[in-house]
Amino acid sequence: MSNNNESWGSRVGLILAMAGNAVGLGNFLRFPVKAVQNGGGAFIIPYLVSFLLMGIPLLWVEWSMGRFGGRYGDHSTPFILDNMTKKKFWKYFGIFGIFTNIGVMAYYTYIESWTLTYTIKSIGGSFHGIDIGAVGEIFDKYVDSHGGVNLPVLAIGAFVLTLAINIFILSRGLSGGIEKVAKIAMPLLIGFGLFLAIMAISMGSTGRCPDCNSHAGLDFLWTPDYSSLRNPKVWLEAAGQIFFTLSVGMGTIQCYSSYVSKKDDIALNAMSAGWMNGFVEIVLGASVVIPIAVGYLGLDWVKENAGFFTAFKTMPYLFDQWGQALAVLAGVAWFGLLFFAGITSSLAMGTPWMGFVQDEFKWTRNKSAWTLGIVVFLLALPTILFYDYGVFDEYDYWTGTVSLVVFALAEVVLFAWVFGMDKGWEEINHGADMKVPVIYKYIIKYITPLFILIIFAASLVTPKGNDWGKAFSGNWQLDGGSIIGQILHTGTHYNKQYFADVKQSEWDGEVAAITSNEKKNLIQIHEPAEFYYKANGNIVKSKPEGEEYQVIDSFATQTIYVNKEAKITVEAGQPVKAGETVATGSFINKIFFIDMSRLILLLTFVGLGFMVHYAAKLRRQNAN
Repeated sequence: MSNNNESWGSRVGLILAMAGNAVGLGNFLRFPVKAVQNGGGAFIIPYLVSFLLMGIPLLWVEWSMGRFGGRYGDHSTPFILDNMTKKKFWKYFGIFGIFTNIGVMAYYTYIESWTLTYTIKSIGGSFHGIDIGAVGEIFDKYVDSHGGVNLPVLAIGAFVLTLAINIFILSRGLSGGIEKVAKIAMPLLIGFGLFLAIMAISMGSTGRCPDCNSHAGLDFLWTPDYSSLRNPKVWLEAAGQIFFTLSVGMGTIQCYSSYVSKKDDIALNAMSAGWMNGFVEIVLGASVVIPIAVGYLGLDWVKENAGFFTAFKTMPYLFDQWGQALAVLAGVAWFGLLFFAGITSSLAMGTPWMGFVQDEFKWTRNKSAWTLGIVVFLLALPTILFYDYGVFDEYDYWTGTVSLVVFALAEVVLFAWVFGMDKGWEEINHGADMKVPVIYKYIIKYITPLFILIIFAASLVTPKGNDWGKAFSGNWQLDGGSIIGQILHTGTHYNKQYFADVKQSEWDGEVAAITSNEKKNLIQIHEPAEFYYKANGNIVKSKPEGEEYQVIDSFATQTIYVNKEAKITVEAGQPVKAGETVATGSFINKIFFIDMSRLILLLTFVGLGFMVHYAAKLRRQNAN
């Protein structure tokens, strides 16, 4: 039995904390990008269906599991799961509920620190009067992204500060730390979001290009496209976004809900947190980045260039178009919003570790929090130092995507089929003022696990280019982005050796430029593609005739970084073929860093497994 006697101070504080757990960077950065990449309005219908058939059921399942475990003094997923069945192997599935959060927190807190720095930069007017390319260069210099081993002193300092803030708040406990932050952060976040959404909607046409109209961005996102219902790729993307945005499959919800009273109405609490997250994502998240970007850059530019880093490489430039005073206000609102969204989520990520070590090893809150800080810092270092080598993306893929699906599938099978749907249904409705519609009893038992299983199976063997039509017709080629493709490095055709004496081009193209920075020589190879041009303040897709212009960006540019000592074997303007040698020397290829990052994550998971095993042994000894 745990000596952990933490509790929530109020129902409002609990709901805001739970909403803060769900409302994160993905609501404002990932959702708009996924919507754009999947056809705008074509994305919304599968997203809402996924929310109703998978998101809401998983929220009820996880809230119920957490409250059930809390009844026995358990506040972490290994032993919450262990209490629900006599089969002892289930607790090892619960490792995902700790591993996922530590792994995600390692890179997520680093992103969170960017938002803190950029809030300060916005106040200082760092982006005033510079073009979009220069704004992007500020970000690249900030993270020291120059193709070598990064040592961004300012970025590391901001990361350490941000991590320390998280650890300090966690050390103050639920009601004294997390709940107080949620009560301040969530109203400010929504207020900032409403301000930016109103600014975006009121922009209308800017005259910068024929379709530079913020309303065109809103129309693109909100005009339904029923043909999307026949596209498996859109369904997979929508379902994946539900996992990411609701923080289901992570173990944070079980941890938070393990501290509620056994009489609390978890059915309504889960719905409240879920719909609040939905409002922030669908209404606010969709009304800021895309409409503002379309208003100044046009819909075509947004469709081709929208990405996660738009928040840092593009938004400051767009805010500057409003004038210096409004740019400062908008910058503080935007990056402040992201910081609050980030910290409420990262605090939730820390709680499963806190609950686990406090329950099983009787550590104090301070010891639990600061050991978490040390572990997260050590795990984060590779994502910072080797940011350009794909380590950051590997952490995100394995801990922030794959782990969520695996754990969600395990927990819903346990809840509905092992623990038993009748008992589970009673647990969901216990203490509820308004009963959950009985249809959800069957959705949770049959539809939700099938939904997740299809997602997992499809992610495991995704066909090349996500072309499911071709795959179903019998022409199946494994995509490099599938889980199996990732493990086997199917998408890597060249530079496959850890250590090599040649550097090869990844695709056919033309050497556009050979330049240098303080760390590396850069060989830029353009794939035949279109360019955007800037002339007289306007950004257009076709080359302006009879006037000066600036090339803004190409759709496909391969930048190959090579050591200063390497010999470059190509020249600017020279066509190259995929696999052709572009430099000779001594190289450590990206694949080495990718595999090493996977090894780090695997060792972290195994280490947590040993801790869970040892904790179970201690429980047996104490029971005797």
